[in-house]
Amino acid sequence: MNDEILKLENQLCFPLYAASKEIVNRYKPFLDKIDLTYTQYIVMMVLWEHKSISVKELGKHLYLDSGTLTPVLKRLESKGFVERIRSLEDERNVNVTLTETGEGLKEKAVSIPSEMGKCLPLSPEEAKTLYTLLYKLLDQMG
Repeated sequence: MNDEILKLENQLCFPLYAASKEIVNRYKPFLDKIDLTYTQYIVMMVLWEHKSISVKELGKHLYLDSGTLTPVLKRLESKGFVERIRSLEDERNVNVTLTETGEGLKEKAVSIPSEMGKCLPLSPEEAKTLYTLLYKLLDQMG
């Protein structure tokens, strides 16, 4: 049997997992200042762009299922950042809408991407290459 294939250092999944975890950890001090978790932050980024979206569409943007999104959305709603409203056309669908308070949070978050850029040891070209490769992977797997 070829044991080399089972070595952690030979797995593509491990550096992706570890790097993702480290990047999310570096977001924490910035997100703590605006009282958001990383998952809440990425939900808010989609809402800052779309203002109102169905939970199903939100899940597609974030590669998350409704079981993962529901508690996140409940928490954001309790903070006053979003409203969840059942669709009048089809009660199975729930729409998420940004509130005025949620829109105001955008001003506090606008510096986070540039602050995070300073935390990553990649040149702009390397970051762009990594971004392109990761989205290629997501597009082909999704």
